[in-house]
Amino acid sequence: MPNPVAAAVVLEDDEREQLERWTRRRTSAQALAQRARIVLLAADGRKNTEIAAELGVTRGMAAKWRARFVEHRLDGLTDEPRPGRPRTVTDDKVEEVIVKTLETAPKHATHWSTRSMAKEVGLTQSAVSRIWRAFGLQPHRQETWKLSKDPLFVDKVRDVVGLYLNPPERAVVLCVDEKSQIQALDRTAPILPMLPGVPERATHDYKRAGTSSLYAALDITSGKVIGALHSRHRAIEFKQFLQTIDREVPDDLAVHLVLDNSSTHKTPAIQRWLASHPRFVLHFTPTSSSWLNLVERWFAELTTKKLRRGAHRSVRALNTDIRAWIKTWNDNPRPFVWTKTADQILESIARYCTRINDSGH
Repeated sequence: MPNPVAAAVVLEDDEREQLERWTRRRTSAQALAQRARIVLLAADGRKNTEIAAELGVTRGMAAKWRARFVEHRLDGLTDEPRPGRPRTVTDDKVEEVIVKTLETAPKHATHWSTRSMAKEVGLTQSAVSRIWRAFGLQPHRQETWKLSKDPLFVDKVRDVVGLYLNPPERAVVLCVDEKSQIQALDRTAPILPMLPGVPERATHDYKRAGTSSLYAALDITSGKVIGALHSRHRAIEFKQFLQTIDREVPDDLAVHLVLDNSSTHKTPAIQRWLASHPRFVLHFTPTSSSWLNLVERWFAELTTKKLRRGAHRSVRALNTDIRAWIKTWNDNPRPFVWTKTADQILESIARYCTRINDSGH
């Protein structure tokens, strides 16, 4: 029978130093970094169940790598050799590729390609490609990100997520935002239809016919959308949209609106209107946190399925298409279900901040 008592882990100074180096270095494989964290927590006297909960792994995994370290020390944390053709690229060469990829750039480019890296380190292009795939490195890609600097970030996250996960009784929760400057674009030549082996083709250039702005309110429970189109997006148009919501929502329900920090949402005219309509309660998302507003997910659906490949010769035609799409959506609405708690979101952000700080950025 397996021993129910986890083996004690006692580290030498050099072992602890190596384990901590594996957890911090960006060149460490994620699996090896995870095993090092398990052993470090075990050395701090943590139980397998506690380690599993903190690192998001199974209890069996925590027990496995604790036992492997006790039996084989640091060597026990590396993967065991597998059958097959002997490796032709050494560990030192793999580390060189990873370090250069993460910590340097070529002289005449912003990032490495497989060809430039292969020439730099003396490997084949396919070998560099395999190393990059194995470690999840994609130098050709770049994504954008932004971390909110809102001093009330935590309070606002808890407020909005609380509405999503536990909506108040006898109330409707609406996610509100405006998709401004939607362009009515028409291609300079007819779009060629799809054929077997040939995708639909459109000219790269287009003619502009004006813009429209869409205000939308997404009901988080039913998934239905209240929409209104305007030529501009000022406070006066936002007030008109509030009046539209007031007419659409039954009088016996409170109205909780989730919206961003746009100045048009906070003008004196809007404040006076809200004061005379006390059933309306506004909940502001943190600055730079549009991901917290579920209507943004609906805007993405609209863009992907209607706007991106659409062709409109006039703003009127654009508005007609948008109204028709909203009607079709409301005939069979599909609510977007929020699942993460505020604590999970905040913990995830904290882990990411710790990770980028540890990496030297």
